[in-house]
Amino acid sequence: MSKIDDAWQILRIQGEFTKGFDTFNEIDIPCVSVFGSARTKVGSKWYNEAREFAKLIACEGFGVITGGGPGIMAASNHGAHEVSGKSIGIGIELPFESGMNKYVDLGMECRYFFTRKVMFLKYSQAFVVFPGGLGTLDELFEAITLIQTKKMDLFPIILVGTSFWSGLMNWIKDTLVKEGTISEIDLELISVVDSPKEILQIIDQFYENYLLKPNF
Repeated sequence: MSKIDDAWQILRIQGEFTKGFDTFNEIDIPCVSVFGSARTKVGSKWYNEAREFAKLIACEGFGVITGGGPGIMAASNHGAHEVSGKSIGIGIELPFESGMNKYVDLGMECRYFFTRKVMFLKYSQAFVVFPGGLGTLDELFEAITLIQTKKMDLFPIILVGTSFWSGLMNWIKDTLVKEGTISEIDLELISVVDSPKEILQIIDQFYENYLLKPNF
């Protein structure tokens, strides 16, 4: 890539940040980002639970932010949309995804993963992570790292599905903590639950302890 190409790349990146901030600065309520697999089937257990959680949290006055695609993302936007909550999508241009799901009310598509993650982190007050793949893990560890290093304020990070996440959590405890590559207190940044109501309880408790709930 030439120096001229590099310069144009910088302008494209700047333009994407500007578009994102212009688009999402109109959000006037706290939001929860929901992550998970794009391959989750409509009507499956995880789809239904993501949809139910989104309905519950939207009724509490929170917006719901997803990656705007299918699977868990569509389920979460679906839940927020059907109770007239704020349903937000931050998509990514990929050859194997077909744009925003039909339940997104406010959204944009990003060219770059890193600008997309900035939007998630800037406009979210909690992360809820359903079973997913590499993209989900990328988003999860980005959030944990920024909170651990105090580059971001503390907010809840909640993994949904004990059976799915137990292997990862056991490896973190039995390898990372024992080897001293992280501190045991870092485990407190993550909660693991099995139901939409448990997710809601953790977020409610966090807001009672640290912040004002949006409808107070």
